[in-house]
Amino acid sequence: MAIDLNDLNVFVAVARARSFRGAARHSQVSASSMSEAVRRLEAALGVRLLHRTTRTVALTEAGAGFLERLTPVFGELDAALDTVNRFRDRPAGTLKLNVPLSAARLVLPTIVPAFLAAYPDIRLEVIVEEGFVDVVAEGCDAGIRYDERLEPDMIAVPIGPRVQRFATAAAPAYLDRHGRPEHPRDLLRHACIRGKFLSGAMAAWEFERDGEVVEVDPQGPLTVIIGGAVDLSVATAIAGIGIVHLFEDWLRPHFESGELEPVLEPWWQSFSGPFLYYPGRRLVPGPLRAFVDFIRNGAGA
Repeated sequence: MAIDLNDLNVFVAVARARSFRGAARHSQVSASSMSEAVRRLEAALGVRLLHRTTRTVALTEAGAGFLERLTPVFGELDAALDTVNRFRDRPAGTLKLNVPLSAARLVLPTIVPAFLAAYPDIRLEVIVEEGFVDVVAEGCDAGIRYDERLEPDMIAVPIGPRVQRFATAAAPAYLDRHGRPEHPRDLLRHACIRGKFLSGAMAAWEFERDGEVVEVDPQGPLTVIIGGAVDLSVATAIAGIGIVHLFEDWLRPHFESGELEPVLEPWWQSFSGPFLYYPGRRLVPGPLRAFVDFIRNGAGA
């Protein structure tokens, strides 16, 4: 059976993007050419791999199984091709990272500009995603997560600040009207701006002081999905609607401007910083190897 490798590559791209147009946007191939490549592959295999409508593309059962087996094969192929980079003066190619919004906002800005300046032949693609994902299945080289959300059997490298804190804050005008909480349980009498995960679980508000840990479940007028809507929660707190609980580094500029006032600071809980993680069971692509070496040498620490 003669199968064109390019047709396989097109199928993987379309299956991951769940769209011919979406896959085409990230390639030099038109959506119509991609559609023809998938039809050609299906004809060669004698099975339908994708369900198509005018709006969506979905994997058939056969297509899902085929994609699952192809993903590690293409990973190994990419790694094998990348060995050529060892003979270059400078690493080259694409590095794809899957990161949470907090890392994109608070960690990568201190690393990425200097990294790209040091390695001009590397193209960096950053995918921001809050949920727990399999970076290999998503076609990424590596991810950034905190230790409690690391995938098993991965190599983990510290990246960014090693200690961070959750901060609690409100607009001075809100605190003037409603009072300043002196203990975490006082938050139960305040309007609080909450966040929840894609799973629907509410993000805990946990505090710690002198070995005492207090977790509260306050209520309030606004709840946002953790991710792109976090800026809305901050803006709402600045407007005087309620109290927000978020990464200290995220709120720091608003402390400095006076838009927000820290509250309960002696109770702010510290936690370990994030990690870059990647599979250890195959060759490390040149661009990823360069990035790992770059952060191990102290970039962004």
